[in-house]
Amino acid sequence: MDQNIIHPVGLSIVVPVYRGADTVGQLVAALSALKPEGGLEIVLVNDGSPDNSGEVCRQLAATATVPLTYVEHARNFGEHNAVMTGLRHARGAYIINMDDDLQNPPEEVIKLYDHARLGNWDVVYTRYEKKEHEGWRNLGSQFANKVADWLLDKPKGLYLSSFRCMSALVVREVTKYRGPYPYIDGLIMQVTQRIDSIVVAHYPRAVGRSNYTMTRLIRLWMNLATNFSVAPLRMAVFAGAGMGVLGLLLAVFVFIEALTGDTPSGWASSMMMMLLLSGVQFMILGVLGEYVGRAFLSANGKPQGVVRDVLPPRVDGERQ
Repeated sequence: MDQNIIHPVGLSIVVPVYRGADTVGQLVAALSALKPEGGLEIVLVNDGSPDNSGEVCRQLAATATVPLTYVEHARNFGEHNAVMTGLRHARGAYIINMDDDLQNPPEEVIKLYDHARLGNWDVVYTRYEKKEHEGWRNLGSQFANKVADWLLDKPKGLYLSSFRCMSALVVREVTKYRGPYPYIDGLIMQVTQRIDSIVVAHYPRAVGRSNYTMTRLIRLWMNLATNFSVAPLRMAVFAGAGMGVLGLLLAVFVFIEALTGDTPSGWASSMMMMLLLSGVQFMILGVLGEYVGRAFLSANGKPQGVVRDVLPPRVDGERQ
């Protein structure tokens, strides 16, 4: 961590809020009871939630017993975008981000913080003996982690979870990224390899259903694949080379058939090859289009997040 910088608090906890009106109050109450070394602050980021999360968060900011910053996005930008906004408002020597659904027990926060602080780790991830998500989401997380093993320069087998602790050094470097498609774990791997993980409890969701849908997971995979690696482009090159070799072999086969006097295979084989080649070509064009489209939107200034309002922490009953 930054040895020469004095931080106002030891620990900041960043919580992106989306459809969390029923749980964020319980979470803040539980976090406020914690006594970490150096004190704590809470940063709530309302990511354009369609329910009354904003009203609940404002009430919490008005009555909080610990420093609490409330940040409101002008619309929904996505979980990683909301976390990036929260990290920019965090002042702690270490920063933990966690979901608002109470699946990550607040009592595990001290364990995570102390492991990072006492071990001088830049980042500490959490992993679960048993995940209490829906089955399809567990499969999606496993798939994303397998892809990350291949695409990112991360320690082999490290489980990437959203319940993580980062040093102020890492947060300072991560938040320099201003593009519209942040993938926090990819940014972390570009900053440090001083990373560890610990086992924590994971509870069933207390209220409602997960805000993660298959569409959101696919977007996350796309951010992972296209923002922090050129591997998909290399795959496209290999696919094109492979189809070229296959085409050459089939041409030799047809030529030999013609020399032996047999009638070369006709319509069915030709259509098969045309469809196969066309599919590969469109796949390659799609990959290229994704890269070009993201570069275009980034160059045109698509925002990572737009902050509508910020309520800073209160000091002696007054706003800072």
